[in-house]
Formats: sequence, structure tokens, C-alpha cells
Amino acid sequence: MIIHTIFDIAAWFSAWAMARFVAHRGYLKASTRTPSRDPDYFIALGIGAILGALLFGSWNLNLAGFWQIGHSVAGAVAGGIVAVEIFKWLTGIRGSTGGQFVAPLAIGIAVGRWGCFFAGLPDYTYGTPTSLPWGVDFGDGIPRHPVQLYESAAMLLFLALYLRNIARGSQLFLRQGFYLFVGWYALQRFFWEFLKPYPVVIGPLNLFHLVCLALFCYSVFMMRQNHELRAAV
Repeated sequence: MIIHTIFDIAAWFSAWAMARFVAHRGYLKASTRTPSRDPDYFIALGIGAILGALLFGSWNLNLAGFWQIGHSVAGAVAGGIVAVEIFKWLTGIRGSTGGQFVAPLAIGIAVGRWGCFFAGLPDYTYGTPTSLPWGVDFGDGIPRHPVQLYESAAMLLFLALYLRNIARGSQLFLRQGFYLFVGWYALQRFFWEFLKPYPVVIGPLNLFHLVCLALFCYSVFMMRQNHELRAAV
């Protein structure tokens, strides 16, 4: 849909503008460790994100009986992380390198979810039926949870908290910002998944529940490892 494409473009522009804003303010100057001069880092990141988005998005659609190619933000985050961690392991890079991506990702997801909302039923990102007053009819006469807006609000809340803390020089957010982002994204997405009509794969959990559990465990593990690495320096 054209409206979805418009919001996708807006999400990319918002992410770019946020990256410029954070860089201009110099909030992450002393804490960012991204090997920005190594194009292989960004190639690995891009390939991993694209493959993850296509793999999990298409897998979930196929489980639901839609035999078509799809894409997923959660899959892109997971795929990008796997690719970058492999790259770091092969090149001997230690510590967090994702600080500069936190604010752009948060605003990009928040804006992009509005495109999912306006795309309606064909996007297959709508929520389950609800009798709550803010339920939204996407065209089939059934009020549903606007889970896309729930996630957008959750990511904007994190973004506000994150910007406030890095502006104040919070060492926790400066050093562990990316892992905090991953943990928050995984946690809020995990709960919203219970309000989606996706097919379950294990008990009450769907495919993205499992992806979010993996992301949350990753964030906790890496925060601890990063703390120990800092302590040893």
C-alpha cells in the first residue's frame, strides 16, 4: 500500500534525523565504539538484518497459511545482532558497538508502526478482537487491539527515557544503551504478541515470542558481560 510506503520512508528519514541530532549533541562521543571506518561491519549488519527480516517474516506468514514473502522488524533486529556478533568475534572486537543505533532504531520503529496501522488487515499486524473503547475496526467490522500503536507508544517512551539519560551523562545508558534497547524492545513486543492472531508454535507462544525471549536473554547476558569487561579495564 502507498500509505505503508510513505510511513516506511518517514521512518527512515526520522531515523536519519535522530542520528544527526544525537551526533550533533555529542551525547555518545566518548562511549560509541562502532568501527565506523570498516565497511565490512555495516555490510554484515545490513545482510544480517535483511535475512532476519525476510526469514522470520516469511516463516510467520507461512505458519499462518499465507505462502508469501514477508518481513519483520523483530527478525531484522535479531538477524542484525547475529551478524554483527559473528563479525565482532571474527575480528576480535569486544564490548558494545551499537550505541549510535539506539535512538534511530527507536524512532524508526515508532514511526514505522503507524504505517502498519494504516495498512490495515492486509499487513497482518493487527490485534485480536477487543471490547475496549479504543478498539479499531480495520474494515471487517470487528474492533481490534491497535497493537501497532501500542508498540509505537512503548518505543517512544523508551526513546524519551534514553535521550534524557544520555543527555545527563548516565553511564548505564551510555555504556549499555544498545542492550537496554534490545531488552526493552523484546519485553514490550513479547507482551503485545499475546494480542495478535499469530499461530502458536510452543504452548501459548508464537514464533515472535520465541524471538523476543532470545533477544531478551541476549540483552541480559551482554549487559553482564559488558559490565565485567569494563570492570576489568
